Amino acid sequence: MTKIRTRYAPSPTGRMHVGNLRTALYAYLIAKHEGGDYLLRIEDTDQERFVEGALEIIYDTLKDTGLQHDEGPDLGGPAGPYVQSDRQKAGIYMEHAKMLVDKGEAYYCFCTQERLNSLKRTVNGEEIMTYDKHCLHLSKEEIEANLKAGMPFVIRQNNPKEGTTTFHDELYGDISVDNAELDDMVLLKSDGFPTYNFANVVDDHLQGITHVVRGNEYLSSAPKYNRLYEAFGWEIPAYIHCPTITNEEHKKLSKRSGHSSYQDLIDQGFVSEAVVNFVALLGWSPESNQEIFTLDELVKEFDYKNISKSPAVFDMVKLKWMNGEYIKAMDFDKFYAMAEPHLKKVITKDLDLKKIAAMVKTRIETFLDIEGHIDFFEALPEYDPQMYVHKKMKSTKETSLSVLKDVLPILEAQGDFSNDALYEALSAYVAEKNVKTGFVMWPIRTAVSGKQMTPAGATEIMEVLGKEESLARIRRGIALLEA
Repeated sequence: MTKIRTRYAPSPTGRMHVGNLRTALYAYLIAKHEGGDYLLRIEDTDQERFVEGALEIIYDTLKDTGLQHDEGPDLGGPAGPYVQSDRQKAGIYMEHAKMLVDKGEAYYCFCTQERLNSLKRTVNGEEIMTYDKHCLHLSKEEIEANLKAGMPFVIRQNNPKEGTTTFHDELYGDISVDNAELDDMVLLKSDGFPTYNFANVVDDHLQGITHVVRGNEYLSSAPKYNRLYEAFGWEIPAYIHCPTITNEEHKKLSKRSGHSSYQDLIDQGFVSEAVVNFVALLGWSPESNQEIFTLDELVKEFDYKNISKSPAVFDMVKLKWMNGEYIKAMDFDKFYAMAEPHLKKVITKDLDLKKIAAMVKTRIETFLDIEGHIDFFEALPEYDPQMYVHKKMKSTKETSLSVLKDVLPILEAQGDFSNDALYEALSAYVAEKNVKTGFVMWPIRTAVSGKQMTPAGATEIMEVLGKEESLARIRRGIALLEA
């Protein structure tokens, strides 16, 4: 049985789109599920689209997500990625383009841009250009004379205009197109670089790729790949075209959405493992109802035959829920290391940040949520005295004022301001007054936080704030209720 080999072949054009991350992930899972190899190939042949720093983004993202490739051009040493511009310098693509020219499957084209522009036409409001095979009919002598004269040229694929080409996809089945629809696409550009389509086919063959994973936006160009494989006499790999990813409005996920790239999501406080887990489910369903997967579990479970053809909806609510589950399960030291920058962004006072972090760990869905939960520790916000009213607790502004006045001297006399000691002292007051605990804790918590929702109870908050600040806030609450 042939060993499965897949590849992820990104172009260094900016941040990694969620769709590209899914392609990388599915290629990785398909290979690893069968004990195969997963390669990384940088497709940088379109030099005009190259973005400075984009290579580092690709490497960092794949490292963060655990999608490490198995091999590179320097076998035996560290496995660096294959880089198409390096392979271009080695003459690989020129050599293979000339092989097709010799077989009559491709030809030199010397047409000027002016002539090509004259072939353009507008169809349904879109300007397209279909090449007319003008240079296919040049004689061998004319071609040699043009080359000798240094005339700029491209090499084009020679596609027939009669008959059909059938392409097979593992998800979509057989797709047939009329050859009349296949343009003679450029294989080698005038700068000597291969086009994306041509380099893909050559490299996939030379690197023994058995399964090609791509977005379904490439389905329309797929028949041209088949014709190239057939022209070379090479075996065609299995193709797996993944469904489109849409936003909640069922429109294609775009950069304008604000969460279309991996780095966008990390910047928004999501955990790498949760993003990978979520992206795996954008178009793939496991046999079970399980939703939380480690990468190793995904490798074990993943079967590409369970990839859907229907568009996958990027459900932000589900991603936030999933991220919250990962945060809850996270080792505290790791959580604190990730939470600390967010804590320090809000809190400048000398407070126990680890205790505050422990309060919010099970209450947040993203790390950005931390700031809204803890801002009251830094400064008591302005708040409406109506917040002291709580129907369930049977608290009114009057009863709350009475409680705060009663507990103030108790807290002033309290030497041990730890959570346990404070709770014990206030519980004694609760028992003495024969009221419910919440009846006492509600006004205290409101006074020390100025918020209706807090990540912890009154005594835990007071322990972190300390005696002086806690008493000052309670006195302010009394003044507010007496006003």
